[in-house]
Amino acid sequence: MPIIINQIKTDLNAQKNDVLDKAISISGIKRSDIKTADIHKTSLDARNQNNIQFVHSVFIQLNESEKEKILCRNNKALNYVENSYINPVISNVKKEGRVVVTGFGPAGMFCGLLLAENGYKPIILEKGQDVDKRTNAVSEFWDKGKLNVKSNVQFGEGGAGTFSDGKLTTRIKDPACRYISERFVEFGAPEEILTKSKAHIGTDNLRKIVKEIRKRIIKLGGEIRFEEELINFSVHNGKIDSVETNNDIIPCSSLVLAIGHSSRDTFTMLSDKGIFLEAKPFSVGARIEHSQYSVEESLYGKNAGNPLLPKGEYQLSYRDKTGRGVYTFCMCPGGVVVPAASEEGAVVTNGMSYFARNGENANSALVVSVTPKDFGSSPLSGMEFARQIEQAAFKSTNSYAAPASTVKGFLKETPDISSNISPTYALGIKPIEFRSIFPKFVTDMMSAGLNNFANKMKCFGDGNAILTAPETRTSSPVRITRTEEMHSLSLNNLYPCGEGAGYAGGIMSAAADGIKIALKIMETQAP
Repeated sequence: MPIIINQIKTDLNAQKNDVLDKAISISGIKRSDIKTADIHKTSLDARNQNNIQFVHSVFIQLNESEKEKILCRNNKALNYVENSYINPVISNVKKEGRVVVTGFGPAGMFCGLLLAENGYKPIILEKGQDVDKRTNAVSEFWDKGKLNVKSNVQFGEGGAGTFSDGKLTTRIKDPACRYISERFVEFGAPEEILTKSKAHIGTDNLRKIVKEIRKRIIKLGGEIRFEEELINFSVHNGKIDSVETNNDIIPCSSLVLAIGHSSRDTFTMLSDKGIFLEAKPFSVGARIEHSQYSVEESLYGKNAGNPLLPKGEYQLSYRDKTGRGVYTFCMCPGGVVVPAASEEGAVVTNGMSYFARNGENANSALVVSVTPKDFGSSPLSGMEFARQIEQAAFKSTNSYAAPASTVKGFLKETPDISSNISPTYALGIKPIEFRSIFPKFVTDMMSAGLNNFANKMKCFGDGNAILTAPETRTSSPVRITRTEEMHSLSLNNLYPCGEGAGYAGGIMSAAADGIKIALKIMETQAP
């Protein structure tokens, strides 16, 4: 896709050929010079509800590729973009032991996949279960409140993203993003993720895709060991030479920590062993649940329900005079609020939706940014801060039922769950005063955010939305700090990776970070 033409606006009824014709006309390129043309990305402009439009970018390849850069230099309407590819540089230095990757979420998965495809035979440790057994464990928790602390919404094949909306949106500008999307399609994702500006895979597709990636890694000689947890490692001459699991001791040339944002036992083990860690900012709050139609009515006005429009989603933010922010995050159109605990005696919420996004409700995190100034600067203080909130929530209901309130009740400090919204949290909700769970500055900011958002979207102003708490796993509260060479400050063959290490946020950025780590390892050792 070397030439990109942006800002091609069309009405909702426009067909693909209409878009391509308009783009080619704008480009001034002769049709006889074009080898291929296709839609690159499509987004929605709904700022004017009376004139909602799609906005497209189109890529064009010429018959003579050497002309593409020249053409773009001479025409400011055209942008030259390199094709997505990964080009490993492999060292000729052979090291003892195999690359061990701990964690089989997006970061560990793409790190392991790239290593396997380039002749390495990584050993991947995942303390949770394969996706089928994991789905059964999660269902048992949602149905009966029986929690498996090793295999749940947070842990297991595919990572926390497996039980989510499967969003592929990201703020990073990495050429690997297109490559990752193409690999997802190769393993079974819908092709539309290549063109949608707010692409998502859905939990149903993700559960199939992760199995296919697993099969590919195994076919190439890699190992994936489920229900096998990193519990220790040994160091010789300043390098890790083996790792210890609950089942084995494995000689190791490099160790990749793709552990996810909820691996509190691993954070503690690393701290105990003197690995350099830092507390980092993250966010806490609740899930807010509206009817999907009320969201679309707020966004689309009289066009709400138009089948040509995508499921309505929003992203809102507010910052007070102190600079503290409150924002919506990880919205799940047509989704459900799910029990997401990974520790006994603690309540955690998250959002999930299927690819079709056909549920009656929409939900989003409504969260407040917190920093080490709020909870302490020791490496694990943020982790303990979140844990205290989760345990307070459990104590407030004396179960895995979630504290909840309508927005109206929350703002009046008189919790109430009577609403025209049917809550979707599987283990039930109870009216609880949030100020007994969260610090005052958190609830004050949530209140300020809700009042601000009510002026932006009608559905935030009627007071009927249901708040279900707590949402505490927005990102890792810990950074496993690394050098420019991508290894830990403490050990040069220890590679912190992805969201759990504090270097990613979401499926796409975590996968991209996994690729970066794999490329760096290849530079330093041969398979």
